[in-house]
Amino acid sequence: MFAASADPAALAATTDNSRKKRDRDDNSIVGSDFEPWASKRGEILARYTTTEKLSINLFMGSEKGKAGTAISAMSEKVRTRLEELDDFEEGSQKELLNLTQQDYVNRIEELNQSLKDAWASDQKVKALKIVIQCSKLLSDTSVIQFYPSKFVLITDILDTFGKLVYERIFSMCMDNHSILPDHFSPENVNDTAKETCLNWFFKIASIRELIPRFYVEASILKCNKFLSKTGISECLPRLTCMVRGIGDPLVSVYARAYLCRVGMEVAPHLKESLNKNFFDFLLTFKQIHGDTVQNQLVLQGVELPSYLPLYSPAMDWIFQCISYHAPEALLTEMMERCKKLANNALLLNSVMSAFRAEFIATRSMDFIGMIKECDESGFPKHLLFRSLGLNLALANPPESDRLQILNEAWKVITKLKNPQDYINCAEVWVEYTCKHFTKREVNTVLADIIKHMTPDRAFEDSYPQLQSIIKKVIAHFHDFSVLFSVEKFLPFLDMFQKESVRVEVCKCIMEVFIKHQQEPTKDPVILNALLHICKTMHDSVNALTLEDEKRMLAYLINGFIKMVSFGRDFEQQLSFYVEARSMFCNLEPVLVQLIHSVNRLAMETRKVMKGNHSRKTAAFVRACVAYCFITIPSLVGIFTRLNLYLHSGQVALANQCLSQEHGTLLFRDICRASAHNRQQWGSSADAFFKAAISLVPEVPKMINIDGKMRPSESFLLEFLCNFFSTLLIVPDHPEHGVLFLVRELLNVIQDYTWEDSSDEKIRIYTCVLHLLSAMSQETYLYHVDKVDSNDSLYGGDSKFLAENNKLCETVMAQILEHLKTLAKDEALKRQSSLGLSFFNSILAHGDLRSNRLNQLSVNLWHLAQRHGCADTRTMVKTLEYIKKRSKHPDMGHLTELALRLPLQTRT
Repeated sequence: MFAASADPAALAATTDNSRKKRDRDDNSIVGSDFEPWASKRGEILARYTTTEKLSINLFMGSEKGKAGTAISAMSEKVRTRLEELDDFEEGSQKELLNLTQQDYVNRIEELNQSLKDAWASDQKVKALKIVIQCSKLLSDTSVIQFYPSKFVLITDILDTFGKLVYERIFSMCMDNHSILPDHFSPENVNDTAKETCLNWFFKIASIRELIPRFYVEASILKCNKFLSKTGISECLPRLTCMVRGIGDPLVSVYARAYLCRVGMEVAPHLKESLNKNFFDFLLTFKQIHGDTVQNQLVLQGVELPSYLPLYSPAMDWIFQCISYHAPEALLTEMMERCKKLANNALLLNSVMSAFRAEFIATRSMDFIGMIKECDESGFPKHLLFRSLGLNLALANPPESDRLQILNEAWKVITKLKNPQDYINCAEVWVEYTCKHFTKREVNTVLADIIKHMTPDRAFEDSYPQLQSIIKKVIAHFHDFSVLFSVEKFLPFLDMFQKESVRVEVCKCIMEVFIKHQQEPTKDPVILNALLHICKTMHDSVNALTLEDEKRMLAYLINGFIKMVSFGRDFEQQLSFYVEARSMFCNLEPVLVQLIHSVNRLAMETRKVMKGNHSRKTAAFVRACVAYCFITIPSLVGIFTRLNLYLHSGQVALANQCLSQEHGTLLFRDICRASAHNRQQWGSSADAFFKAAISLVPEVPKMINIDGKMRPSESFLLEFLCNFFSTLLIVPDHPEHGVLFLVRELLNVIQDYTWEDSSDEKIRIYTCVLHLLSAMSQETYLYHVDKVDSNDSLYGGDSKFLAENNKLCETVMAQILEHLKTLAKDEALKRQSSLGLSFFNSILAHGDLRSNRLNQLSVNLWHLAQRHGCADTRTMVKTLEYIKKRSKHPDMGHLTELALRLPLQTRT
């Protein structure tokens, strides 16, 4: 009635928000240090499987149930629902036989969905029937190896049911759009909700069989909060006692585990009930080794070592719940009780799996003594040592006991004949060994692993464990000179025969090296080992390798290359780079890094010699230059090659890889340069610049940038602007005439096919004008030390300036021609923008005392404003700038220019 009177949409939103907040509160009852059941669920389902056939009972819906829901009178409705329950108890179900495990899982999922559908369609009794039916399945141990997984699947349905019932009752507590507070008391709950809640408990109490009655009531344990403050604390002990009536010890222990699960979710503070549950379990533990269980195992053909691990998930969970934030005294008492039980290996394993690692570690020798006394027939000792090792990886034992602990454990581990059992234990104890001992003990352990895993190529079935061992070793040995001095480390790597696994291991090693290697190294042991590892990674690259994988491999190899340094032994450093180039030729980023490294090596040589190369160092830097010149053409990326040609040319220039004699030469002197010098010129800096110029025509219209195709013209413009900045200081060749590199570059730009809608060509020509303007100065803006640029070579020679002016006129003619082609309606805005840009270039770099330039600038000003496309604010600021400059000395001619530059009116 309350629900009907409320706005359904608002009610649903309020309920949903409340549910989310309550879920957050429920999750925060226990801390983040408590491992939730959800994290164990997947592991259980993956571990406990079967190939045997399974059976399941499905509920068959009756017409009686459908008709009953239409009866309006409350008494008739109640009677009908009771009849439905009776009908179910009398056997309205169908048994499905010979199901595979996957079929069984699918049927359970169907039942879960049926439960939700029945609830959504207000068939609450049908939903209860489904839950009862599923709970009954937990009494069936006919396929005993599958029981832990069955428990996980069925309890998922029980959890769903418990949540639906709780949300249903909670929604009935709403009154006038108000909801219960987060921490409500029974006094806040209205009578209707309480009556409904009681009705659910009464229905469940009428279930005849113990196991379904226990599980269904436990699933709605939280609903006791609606009835009384002490409801949960009263219910838990009663449910604990109910479990005593379950005869099968496996079914019983999982029932206790479910009760602990629910108890930790709704009342983790009620530890007394959980402790009682645990001690009840200890009292009945001897049933596991009783005749009934033994007979059942014989019938199913299951050995005891296969049967006992079935208890582990439930027992581990019970122990985890009991030991969570438990005082030391309680843990000690629980441990002592376990000691007194015979055949307690299973219990001991759960204690070590669930108790705090610090508690276990401080009592390591006690646990080793208990492990020795265990009967190995049911639960192997190596599993106990594995559990102990897991704890010692998290917490440190007393220092005085550490060596004895390792000796006692390894005595057992090394005697294992089964390779899988052996490696599962060794994997755990390797971390303990690395953590507390030196390379000598680690080497002994690795040697023992190789000895056990090499026969019959057993290592092929244990790659995950072997990978884990490598990761643990390199996690504790960050000094790679120590790591590679472990004699058996590299032979251990040889066990990774499968290429994909071997590459992953190599990647792990290189990641640790890059992360932890602080100083550059030249240690031959490290270099040889890591070169071999990097070579392994490089050789795995093929046509099918993904680009992301190539980038990762290149990053790791480059990280290694950067950390190699031979100090002042530059020739040895270059020899290393030569060797690396031959080994890593299939990864372009690595070749790029090598070129940068060699260029840096040449510059370091220059720094050491303070720019004054001797015959020996001059030959060395030429060798570096040759290395780069030979390597760059093998790269694929067009802009990568262009930029490296430019960069390497700059390095060659800085190292005086030029043929002309130092000092000032006139234009006529260059023409008389010796043949010997001209021969040397061919291997100098301009070889890089010529190569870059010849590469420009190959630039495609579109290039791939991060997986997307983009126009290349903007990238080409950026490169050429950088190139022009370098060409300013490059001296002319004695045989090729004035400004030969600039001329060659202009020819290439002229012949390049530009987009019709693009103005990049004109922007490049504008940059050329800036370059030519700088080249006409008596002294250039910047120089390279000990390299004479054209300002020194020509000394302001009139022939050189005349050649420069001719080039300027040619370029300006090209710009003006392009501006004429833009005199169309659709291009007027581009014409205005380019015209103003050209005007600014003339203003900044031209001599406006020249009448021709002065008149050209006035024409460009008018052109920019002719069709009303100019930005008025920009024009105003430009004119203000001209007037401001005109007040400077020697700038009076700008006053007259400013008077000839009118501003366009708004109209």
